[in-house]
This record gives sequence, structure tokens and C-alpha cells, in this order.
Amino acid sequence: MLQWKANAMSENLKKLTGKNKNDYEAAANHLVNDCDTELFKELVENDDFLFDFVKQNAAQRIDNAVNETNYKNLLEFLKYYSPSYEDVIINAFVKYADEDLTDILLEKLENGTVNEKIYAAKYFSYIQDPLALEFLRNNAYSDNEYLANNCAVALAACSDRESYDNAIQKLKSNDDFEQLSAVKFLTAYGDKNAVGDILNAMKNSAMEENIAGEIPYLSTIFELLDERYVDGLLVLNNIINGLGEIFPLSVVFDYELFDVFERLIHNFDDSKGAIVILNAKEKFDVLTENDEYLFDEDKDTKNEVQDIKKLFKSVNKKDLEKYINEELNENSPFVYTALDFADDVFAVKELLKSNNQTLILKTAEVLKKLGVLDETAKTVALLKVTDINIKSIIRAL
Repeated sequence: MLQWKANAMSENLKKLTGKNKNDYEAAANHLVNDCDTELFKELVENDDFLFDFVKQNAAQRIDNAVNETNYKNLLEFLKYYSPSYEDVIINAFVKYADEDLTDILLEKLENGTVNEKIYAAKYFSYIQDPLALEFLRNNAYSDNEYLANNCAVALAACSDRESYDNAIQKLKSNDDFEQLSAVKFLTAYGDKNAVGDILNAMKNSAMEENIAGEIPYLSTIFELLDERYVDGLLVLNNIINGLGEIFPLSVVFDYELFDVFERLIHNFDDSKGAIVILNAKEKFDVLTENDEYLFDEDKDTKNEVQDIKKLFKSVNKKDLEKYINEELNENSPFVYTALDFADDVFAVKELLKSNNQTLILKTAEVLKKLGVLDETAKTVALLKVTDINIKSIIRAL
């Protein structure tokens, strides 16, 4: 596929992304001076087929070709969005910013295409114009994540507390998707004072893994473990659960998981830390034993995942399992994970008396897996269950 794409590239694109200095300088100058939107469109369309260093080279070459006489030609390129060339375009606009350019980008933020709005929102994260606030707020929850993110960043740059307060209120919504969109806004906004509210939302959401995956972009897992140990472990545990299912494995770098696990392995001294390590150890066994998880990942990600698995070889599983029963209580945020590893039938059965119907169902499923879900256990479970769907599932086990 990559070879086919290379053969399909136009001569100008080959020159722009190639190694010959005379060729790529001429191609970059042509792109900007002659406002070749077709060439820029082709460059953007090849995003997925060009190596990162090639795209970085292309961006630098475009940057070198921009000057005070031709920078407005870049306005035509706003029809085609790519995060690879966003900075070079916006940096040029900011460098030569004037009232006319700001008015043009304000109009695009109001009435432009989604792609034009993404670039324009980024511009207003550098050039704070109060006239942009309404349009930034209107697009802060766009289905397009680039647009939503850029609007949140721009609103933060403008110190717009109205949008921040609105997002905090959205965290209390009963709609899980609205909650998650608020979390993404607050993460991009970048005010760490929101961490506590986001954690509370995570604990009460059916999309707790999705929310957990956003939190380290606002406060790192290391910071969370230092400042809110149990909450930090809960975020980490949710991320572990989402790896390979909700999150691509490349996030191991974003979350610094090797270093996080290394520190946790060497410093934990409680049942909650033990349960999280146990969960991670099993997860990375699964990720490395099943080709479907690693097949599409790049070499660096594959190596990092394998290195993390090796890290867990120093951990004695039996040393961790002795902590399981300590977390088999309905008030533990790790009770569901502990149940996944539990084999003490008496301790598990005690959870059938819980007031949490979802937990009762999970407990019944674990007892079924252990081969000890008899009619007596079912009767105990059903005494506390009022939800018709959960009752039906337990009866069918």
C-alpha cells in the first residue's frame, strides 16, 4: 500500500517530501507563492502514509517559504485540515497578524467549514479577541474533536470562566456522553482545579474507563498517586481495563505506564495497590498473547508493551493474591477487579448481601464461574434485587 501511494504521488509532492534540497525548496515556494491548494490537499490526504519525520520536514519547508508578502495565501489551505500542518499555518498568521486577518478568521470561525473553524479556533488561542468568545463557546462541544479541543484551549487562553463553569455543571449530567464531552473540554481547558470534579464524575459514570483515559492529560498519573493515592490507583485501574479495547496501545507512552508500574511495584504496601498490579499483570499477558491487540501497532509500541510485560515478571502473583479478600467489600472502588481474581467462595458469597444490585450480579457471575452458584445462593441474591433485568440474568445463570 505504501509503495502504491508513493507511485501515485504527484511530482511536486515527491519533491516537497523528498531529500533533494533544490527540489523541496522549489516545491515549497511554489506551494505557497502560487497558492497551490491541490498540492496542499494532496499533502493532507497522504497524512496516514507519510512517516512523521517526513511530515515534519514538509511543515518546516512550508514555514521557510512563508513571508510577509505571501502568508495570506495560506488562507486557501484552511479548507483542508491536518494536525501536521496546523502549527505552521497558525504560527504564520500569528506572526503577521493584523486587524484584517483577525476579521477574516473571525468570519471563518462563525461561518466557515469545520476545517476552517478548527484552524480559526487555534488562531484565537494566540490572538485573544472578545468577539470570538461566542463562536468558541458554540463550537466547544463539536463532534469534531479537533475543533472542540481548539475551542477549549482558546477559551482558556481568554480566561473565559463562563465556559469553565458550564463544563463543571455538565459533569453532573445524567447523560454519560455529555459528561464525557465536559471532561474532554476541561482537560483541554487545562485548569487542574477541575480534577476533583472529574474524578467524582468518573466514579459515577458508566463510561468510567473513557473518563479515566482523559484525566492524565490534565494531571499525570504520578501527580494523582502523589496527591490522591486511591483516586490515582482507580484512574490507573480504569485505564488498564480500557487498554486495547477503548484506548490504542500507543497510550502507554502518553501515560508513562512503564515508569508508573515500575514505581508502583517497588512502592506499594496495601491491598489496593496489589489489586491494580495484579490486574495490570494479567492485562499485559493478554495483550501480548493475542496477536489482534499488537498487530496494527508500530514497532516502538510493540516493544514498550513487551517491556512492560517483562517488568511484571519480577512480581510474584501469589504475593498479590493474598490481598484480594481485603477488597471484597462493597465500599471498595476495586471490588469488581478483586472479584475477577477471587476464589474464596465464602468471601465472595458475602457480597450477595450487598445493597448494590450490579455488584450482586457480578458476584453471582463469579460464583457461577467457580461452579458454586447453587439455588440457595441465587435465593440470597434475588432477595436484594429489584431490577427486573438483573433478576432475569441471575435466574438464567
